[in-house]
Amino acid sequence: MSESDAALTYTSYLALDEVLGAQRPRSDEHDELLFIVIHQVYELWFKQLLHELAFLQGVLEDGDSPHALRTLRRILTILKVVVAQIDVLETMTPSQFASFRARLDAASGFQSAQFRELEAVLGRRDEKVREHYPPGSPARDRIAAAMSRPSLFDSFLAYLRKHGYDTPARPDVTAPLEPSPVVQDALLRVYRDDEAPASVCERMVDLDEGVQEWRYRHVKMVERTIGDKPGTGGSSGAAYLRTTLSRPVFPDLWAVRSRL
Repeated sequence: MSESDAALTYTSYLALDEVLGAQRPRSDEHDELLFIVIHQVYELWFKQLLHELAFLQGVLEDGDSPHALRTLRRILTILKVVVAQIDVLETMTPSQFASFRARLDAASGFQSAQFRELEAVLGRRDEKVREHYPPGSPARDRIAAAMSRPSLFDSFLAYLRKHGYDTPARPDVTAPLEPSPVVQDALLRVYRDDEAPASVCERMVDLDEGVQEWRYRHVKMVERTIGDKPGTGGSSGAAYLRTTLSRPVFPDLWAVRSRL
């Protein structure tokens, strides 16, 4: 009997032999397994977030408010789980991390291609992030493709147009998002109408806030664990992460609040 003919089980459906065999500590230190599991779970959630964001862009471009709101709710809930995992990681003391840190060699969270792709979907446009990946590698190609496609905010602007609001399409979706008085005028009308698009706006703000919360908790975790020492792989560690704090993902949605 071939493997494909075997009865489906919980273990085979979830590929648990592969998943549970993917943790390979490089030391005998007790806490290294936790470090590996946490980061592997992050990558699984990043995969799911990319899956949900792709769906969200589609329903936004279709003008579908109910599905957009439901998908945003799921994304926001996943983000809360991602942030909460930092609480688990912070049960590891600096000395416990130091006991196996040298075994990480050049490995660094800065090399997470999925997180870089996630940033690109949310609108980040920074060619320097691709330098961490070899030319022609699948990771580099995926990040470059995400930077060349319309971002989530571009899909959101298309959603507003579907609902009759005059939001111009950005002429160059490969350019960084910049505040736009024209977009803010349209958002002002959205909020004053106070219908479904206004609720979508608020969930987009929640998403932006959730990303900023993740960045804040991340930098505080790094400071708590290694202080201002350089990060693994030669990164600047907390010093770089601090530069990302309070940087809005969707600047127009914040700027318009001063006019409401």
